[in-house]
Amino acid sequence: MRILVINAGSSSLKYQLIDMNNEQVIAKGNCERIGIDGKITHKTFDGRCYTSDCDFKTHTEAFQKLIEVLTTGEASVITDMSEIAAVGHRIVQGAELFTKSTIVTDEVIDKIESISDLAPLHNPAHVLALRACKKVFDASVPQVVVFDTSFHQTMPRRAFMYGLPYKYYENYSVRKYGFHGTSHRYVSGELANLMGKNIEELKIVSCHLGNGSSICCINGGKSIDTSMGFTPLDGLIMGTRSGAIDPSVLTFIAQKEKMSASQISNLLNKESGYLGISGVSSDNREITAASQEGNPRAQLAIEIQRYQIKKYIGAYSAVMNGLDAVIFTGGIGENAWDLRRDVCADMDFLGIKIDNELNKEMNGQLCNLSAEGSTTQCWIIPTNEELLIARDTLKLISE
Repeated sequence: MRILVINAGSSSLKYQLIDMNNEQVIAKGNCERIGIDGKITHKTFDGRCYTSDCDFKTHTEAFQKLIEVLTTGEASVITDMSEIAAVGHRIVQGAELFTKSTIVTDEVIDKIESISDLAPLHNPAHVLALRACKKVFDASVPQVVVFDTSFHQTMPRRAFMYGLPYKYYENYSVRKYGFHGTSHRYVSGELANLMGKNIEELKIVSCHLGNGSSICCINGGKSIDTSMGFTPLDGLIMGTRSGAIDPSVLTFIAQKEKMSASQISNLLNKESGYLGISGVSSDNREITAASQEGNPRAQLAIEIQRYQIKKYIGAYSAVMNGLDAVIFTGGIGENAWDLRRDVCADMDFLGIKIDNELNKEMNGQLCNLSAEGSTTQCWIIPTNEELLIARDTLKLISE
């Protein structure tokens, strides 16, 4: 059985076709610059590639080209659309309307659109893709939506409510939602399998670290707190995002610089984080290199990053009254051996002790990094959100 996984943006349509018999990616690619001009890049499991400039006026044309490339030409992997059993879509924001993955209906699409003001850069694009997909695929092909926020719907009210007048929660749904839920759910499930334990027995801190980063507190397989909040801006310092900040700083800067709300939003989301502190780059590899060359601001960015991760691990351990394992995942979490070394240093009181030679040798690979005598395991677990979306899709269409 083959499932097509879609991750749609406002001007892009990333995809993977996965054979669920062996969970192998048969083909993957990206339709870019939708509504501008258009380009598709496509790769198959056996190394064949296809690239072409296209005219993607809307997501519908992108889906049509995607199907054409999958079924015809030198980089085709199937002979007919009927070989695609279902389509799974990643959706960023499900709010309190969606606590689990769901079969797509017109009503579901309308509900996703109704909460677009909570994720204005993402949900409208998801809605466009869902409607375009319904136009291109036969109605007999089931579609499933998997939400980044649904994993965090198990957070207790004490964790997701803000200290604001309650009416803003009642009237505008202002609360912590959390993101990267698909990644946190995938890696925590993999960890339980690797440890040979029931996930309901485990206390886990999952660190999804990339250009966007979040840390999740997982007790018994359920998210009970996470670092991202109402939007993905909250929590850790990130590539260009500030992370958590005293709100009064914003009104102070706005008054001093005569900045509008949209300018403040741009400052926090696109000009801050590693880039804003270092003045070098938003890329962790580049600020690490600059730090090693003695750049003091790059060094500061690195120190802030690692300090904050360590602080969240400690805080979430306190919340759970214990800790069985820490997971490092995401582009930085999986590939920055020096970050893992620094974060795990001087954490003996939590039972964290890693083998630094193994940590460097196995950089980027699935590995238990724990040293002898460690009572809390530390793992690198490469994330695979697309596979989890495909698994959810398969489960729902099989029920």
